[in-house]
Amino acid sequence: MAKIKLNKLTGHAKEGIIGAINKKIGDTINSGETLLEIESNKGNISVESEVSGKILAIEVEVGSKVKIGDVLAEIEGEASESKETKSKGKFDYFGSLMKPQKKEINTDITIIGGGPGGYVTALQAAKLGANVVLIEKEKLGGTCLNWGCIPTKCFVRSSEVFENLKEAEKYGLQAENVSVDMKKVVERKNKVVTQLVDGIKYLLDKNHVKVLQGKGEIINKETVYVKERNVENTIKTKNIIIATGSETFTLPIPGVDLENVITSNEALDITSLPKSLVIVGGGIIGMEFAFIFNSFGVEVSVIEYLDNILSVLDEDVYEEITNIAIEKGINIYTGSRVEEIMESENKECIVVFSKDDKKKFICSEKVLMAVGRKPYLGNLDIEKLGVELNDNKKGIKVNEKMQTSVSNIYAIGDVTNKIQLAHVASHQGIIAVKNILGEGVDMNYDVVPSGIFTNPEIAVVGLGEKEAMDKGLDIQVGKFPFEANGKALTIGESKGFIKLIKDKATGKIIGGSIIGPHATDLIAEVALAVKNGLKAEDIIETIHAHPTTAEAVHESALATEGGAIHFE
Repeated sequence: MAKIKLNKLTGHAKEGIIGAINKKIGDTINSGETLLEIESNKGNISVESEVSGKILAIEVEVGSKVKIGDVLAEIEGEASESKETKSKGKFDYFGSLMKPQKKEINTDITIIGGGPGGYVTALQAAKLGANVVLIEKEKLGGTCLNWGCIPTKCFVRSSEVFENLKEAEKYGLQAENVSVDMKKVVERKNKVVTQLVDGIKYLLDKNHVKVLQGKGEIINKETVYVKERNVENTIKTKNIIIATGSETFTLPIPGVDLENVITSNEALDITSLPKSLVIVGGGIIGMEFAFIFNSFGVEVSVIEYLDNILSVLDEDVYEEITNIAIEKGINIYTGSRVEEIMESENKECIVVFSKDDKKKFICSEKVLMAVGRKPYLGNLDIEKLGVELNDNKKGIKVNEKMQTSVSNIYAIGDVTNKIQLAHVASHQGIIAVKNILGEGVDMNYDVVPSGIFTNPEIAVVGLGEKEAMDKGLDIQVGKFPFEANGKALTIGESKGFIKLIKDKATGKIIGGSIIGPHATDLIAEVALAVKNGLKAEDIIETIHAHPTTAEAVHESALATEGGAIHFE
């Protein structure tokens, strides 16, 4: 019989909470199979069985606290197979016989990284007839699916439902004693993520993509090595696609390693809401979390170095979201630099920052670092292969075909440091595959829609007003407020507007911004118009269903041609 103990937690955490138990007493479990999930204020960790056998006892339950050294379960299996036995110095006879197996694999394309760039690329290549190997060191789906796009949107949805419950009386309904259960919020998030990851596994398997779990190492331009548990794989490949993504970036300031200073990864596994939160960074990541935690009832403060939050947006858009944030009670400090984070006597954080040459202090229970992400190259010593980096040395240099300086090595996604969006990574991957297979197509970044899941949502595509004028274009702007849209009023979300930008010389729609309900869905129509060179008249002459928020796109197009119907 083997006892499965908690040997480690993420970061410097000393204790955690059982988030999920994947097996029950009496089940059979294999060595290396996940037994349960543990969450801490520094992130979550999967506990794998160290033996194969029948589960005799599970000593914990979902929600219970555990610390390093606690017994989690007892499994009927050979004690000599467990890490526990090995760590005590006992001779592992069977383990000594388990020398690494060596395998050689021949393939057309090897993809390093299984995020939205890598796995989509693998599926596209396989569907086009290529033999594909996909390498992923952690979880399929990468940052987007496991620690980014999908988990944050789960949190966004939970915060929206909670706000609706609090405002139920506005709709003639009664909802009393509503509260947030973060354990269940995280549990729902994990279920959604698991369902999507399982779906990716199914698709890869169905399309005969060979998936290897481990860290890929490029030996030369035609050889990749990866160790997967007890198997050393040498992959002989015609082409390599690097899709290793990005990692969280932390400012090099004193106190950033304190226990209550967290990143976005750890924020998505938080099971107990802090009373107060300071967010360092007023960009997309920071502001999404600001609205999420504000909706959950946390006192939120945002410190941004630049003069405006979300400053990549047009002025009228970032002014609108700033005003909405302030109305909701989010404290915003722009033009401010964080100097230091200190720990108070009661373990709270004291954030020291400067604004207008004056030092200021905010005390909060936790601090979230949300200053962006940087390309992740891992252990890929790419420069020795002759693969060049960008001029700023912050990503892999690629051409319009997604080729690096080595002709059969391609790079896609965040690692190229072009545009850090999942849908861009996926499209780059498709472009790379088509070029590998001889189609000869170029990547174009002119029409890339971007969504920001604040409350309300924001979405943009094409040229902004300033960009258009900087290019010397004579433009006409058409705006329509959601307060004049019937559907927006019925759902109680009337803040914001739609703005279309028309090139007067051609009549074509060249860009658009939306802030308001369903913005991230509505932007698709504007993107289609920009991509295909449609004129404002093309949108005007298209019948839009009533009552829908999409009618606001129609009205905005009318506003570029003399005036909207339902707003003066």
